[in-house]
Amino acid sequence: MGLSVSRLLSGLFGKKEMRANPHGMIFSNSRSSNRCDYDPVFQVGLDAAGKTTILYKLKLGEIVTTIPTIGFNVETVEYKNISFTVWDVGGQDKIRPLWRHYFQNTQGIIFVVDSNDRERVSEAREELQRMLNEDELRDALLLVFANKQDLPNAMQASEITDKLGLHGLRQRTWYIQAACATSGDGLYEGLEWLSANIKRRV
Repeated sequence: MGLSVSRLLSGLFGKKEMRANPHGMIFSNSRSSNRCDYDPVFQVGLDAAGKTTILYKLKLGEIVTTIPTIGFNVETVEYKNISFTVWDVGGQDKIRPLWRHYFQNTQGIIFVVDSNDRERVSEAREELQRMLNEDELRDALLLVFANKQDLPNAMQASEITDKLGLHGLRQRTWYIQAACATSGDGLYEGLEWLSANIKRRV
């Protein structure tokens, strides 16, 4: 069974959408360590932050109806001659321990925050800090999308920067971008920063 799942996952890149149950996700770290013509990007955040909406806005240029992601979505997003393979992983608390199985070879992390959810921003900080402490992500770029800026009570990017403790990440290259997934505002600005910094490393 492990072999068949491994073969399935080996062909994921470039396919429109794949989902797996949380048990299947443990095989995703079997990707080759050789550099490919894509740059793996890992997109996470708490549940309902707007991760899947962002992914398909970037991929398709339109809003899609989403449901809570149980497992993952994976898409190849083309931007300025760089192909990003974006792993969009569910954010429910029971799924978060499985995030680590996507860390291998990750060039960049996209962390999505619901700017309107003041009650859980501290929880978002804890999950982000826990993830950044993983050795496999020590060199990964960090892009934070402060999503849902269209809502009247949304925190500004500067406030989220403080609440996430981003200024304390002195050994990490990071950037925060105010965004609205439904309109697309800020998404390509964030991707521009990510692509430019990945190119500098090549």
